[in-house]
Amino acid sequence: MPAMTININGKDRTVDVSPDMPLLWVLRDTLDLTGTKFGCGLGLCGACTVHLNGAAVRSCQTTVKNAVGKTVVTIEGLNAKAEHPVQVCWRQANVPQCGYCQSGQIMAAAALLKQKPKPTDADIDSAMRGNICRCGTYQRIRQAIKQAAEVKK
Repeated sequence: MPAMTININGKDRTVDVSPDMPLLWVLRDTLDLTGTKFGCGLGLCGACTVHLNGAAVRSCQTTVKNAVGKTVVTIEGLNAKAEHPVQVCWRQANVPQCGYCQSGQIMAAAALLKQKPKPTDADIDSAMRGNICRCGTYQRIRQAIKQAAEVKK
């Protein structure tokens, strides 16, 4: 099987894995980018959310071959100092409890704000619907997204 090159967090990375391997496992096991979490493996919980050409996708359901030629951004690449407006507002709103889902939540929120800089509650609900928080911090998540939208103005 031929090596494949993927642009991850602004750098071309060459991997020698099966083309059908989920991007999640390439990120975590091959490239040691462990901020993206494994949750359900079925694309239902959102813990593995990354950006693929700017859109929020489930990396457990995205194969490596489908990422070749596209730009992948993980939580590690969103902002090197964790100063993206969503990350800053996340901390200010004290969103995380256990923290497990947070990288996926943040990536989904950042993609939403890129697409809709001033989202309505319905926009937030729609964009975040597939991201599950076991701790139930949904109201703080909404608050942080709204705060980040104001910062990005």
